[in-house]
Amino acid sequence: LSTGSTGSESIVIGEVGQDITVPCRYSVRDRNSITSMCWGRGSCPNSKCSQPIIWTDGWRVTEQHSSRYQLRGDLHSGDVSLTIVDARESDSGTYCCRVEIPGWFNDQRINHKVVVRKARISTASPHTYTPEQTS
Repeated sequence: LSTGSTGSESIVIGEVGQDITVPCRYSVRDRNSITSMCWGRGSCPNSKCSQPIIWTDGWRVTEQHSSRYQLRGDLHSGDVSLTIVDARESDSGTYCCRVEIPGWFNDQRINHKVVVRKARISTASPHTYTPEQTS
């Protein structure tokens, strides 16, 4: 018998404008082991999610903070990975994936550090001056 929650952290790096998928899975043995979960901004608190951005009841998304946050995996097989659509630098930070497992302090908690970088190949921004070539 083990007590205490499982917690770990990973780093996900993406670029501005890309869809970034933050992985999170839990083990589904049968229909009875499908469970609710949430994603939140910031580290996982002792219960629930702080600043929740998306919730599921295990079968479908029940609450969604923004259409930019999506669960595209197969919820019924335990794939609750978060996809951040059209990522922005402001999306950088810690995200908490909490899967609610019945029993005291059994929840699976994973903190992910998301880093959204500016794309390396920059397109001309309004501040860039390019002299026109005339022949």
